[in-house]
Amino acid sequence: MILSNNGLKDINLWESKGFILPKFDRESVSEKTQNEPVWLHFGAGNIFRSLAAAAHQRLLNEGQQDKGIIVAEGYDPEIIDAAYTPYDNLSVSVILKADGSMEKTVLGSVVESVKVDDYGISRLKDIISTKSLQIVTLTITEKGYSLTGSDGKILPGIEADYLAGPSAPKSFIGILASLCYHRYINGAAPLALVSMDNCSQNGTKLFEAVFSFAVKWNENGFVDNGFVKYTEDKNCLSFPWTMVDKITPGPDNDVAGMLTDTGLEGMQITKTAKGSLISAFVNAEESEYFIIEDSFPNGRPPLEKAGIIITGREIVEKVEKMKVCTCLNPLHTGLAIFGCLLSYSKISETMKDESLKKLVQCIAEEGLPVVVDPGIISPRKFVDTVINVRFPNPFIPDTPQRIATDTSLKVPIRFGETLKAYATKGLDVSDLRAIPLVLAGWLRYLHGIDDNGNNFQISPDPILSTGIGDTIISAGESDIKALLSNKAMFGVDLIEAGIADRVAEYYSMMVKGPGAIRNALKTILFSI
Repeated sequence: MILSNNGLKDINLWESKGFILPKFDRESVSEKTQNEPVWLHFGAGNIFRSLAAAAHQRLLNEGQQDKGIIVAEGYDPEIIDAAYTPYDNLSVSVILKADGSMEKTVLGSVVESVKVDDYGISRLKDIISTKSLQIVTLTITEKGYSLTGSDGKILPGIEADYLAGPSAPKSFIGILASLCYHRYINGAAPLALVSMDNCSQNGTKLFEAVFSFAVKWNENGFVDNGFVKYTEDKNCLSFPWTMVDKITPGPDNDVAGMLTDTGLEGMQITKTAKGSLISAFVNAEESEYFIIEDSFPNGRPPLEKAGIIITGREIVEKVEKMKVCTCLNPLHTGLAIFGCLLSYSKISETMKDESLKKLVQCIAEEGLPVVVDPGIISPRKFVDTVINVRFPNPFIPDTPQRIATDTSLKVPIRFGETLKAYATKGLDVSDLRAIPLVLAGWLRYLHGIDDNGNNFQISPDPILSTGIGDTIISAGESDIKALLSNKAMFGVDLIEAGIADRVAEYYSMMVKGPGAIRNALKTILFSI
């Protein structure tokens, strides 16, 4: 069995092996997409395929749409060469269910893939200039929207792009702004630019990034003021907020073996030069939430018929806050930090640890008094599913090490916002144990030494370039307390929030040598 247009012609063979095939004429869809593209996506990684591409396939299967998605990749073009082009842009989605069953679907909704290089940008200009294009989605990670460094200064690459103008930007946001300008000068048709990245108010972050280029290029004489107005007019360019939730770890060797055992060729996992783990298949959990603000000035596919919730910005914000600040992301971060410290390699294994399961339960209970209830999803049911179904799923090959990536960007939102809410509501923080424990655990994590006294590789994080780990390790008790007032690190001044003493106490408990972290968890959590 070969994953290609020709290989799929033997329908009986594929279906006999349990694969669900596309139910539409892919050749016809591809041709129509070339003539009148509707959906362009940037970021050819796993979450895109498991969520957006799968949702759009449902529309194609049901005859609700007759055009596919064009995907572009700029950060790691090797993904296109290794996981798209050799397979005619087909991929296999493997849904790993908690009961151990697997759902294998061949995704054919992506009909073209483009590398964001000199040739690719020319093709992207053709796509972006078509009036038919309705939606541009992005999965470029939270870092992709950054214009400034940790020192608050404009990043050198962004500054260079401001001075280069729309004809020669190098950064991704610069290229995106350049494409928007190309659309503007070729008829100024409206368009929705939709971030699918897991960051608060993602649409606003995307707008601010693109708008900054419009303003700077106007100031530097590259573009007229009309482009600035085009960028900030939501009837021309809209930047909807979204909330996306689907655990999609990197491709797993066991899944690759299972697919190979069916007779399917080419399911090898490749590590690119930039460190991306890629394959022609993507594995993910069954649970998913995709909620988008209804702001599409050029129309949109009938996304709600694919299970996507289309609603107002206020509801999107509430769902996002519920997930990010209380019901999932803080729990994930707590598991990741202590999972690394206790040398676990799978999230599901951490949930078998009595102390770590207690930890996430307590994090949730401390967040629920200030949770934002969106009305369309029950926070209690959501968090119960996370703790009892999603995290313990042994068939999801997710790792604490992956989740621990960029923790410094997550802590201010995932815990800082909860502490702010406690203050706003006048609630007593003296009973908080789990949240201070996670913050102390993060400081201990930055030592890069596990509970057995062995060194481990700290996951990639922009904070590492500041040398903060060495600062923490060499800090005395008074220096640690001073660090706890850093709002940039924690989202709030922990001294003002009233929990700095507790964080410092818990940190001190965990730096006493091998076994101290395990002892601290038991002492703190089971006294609650």
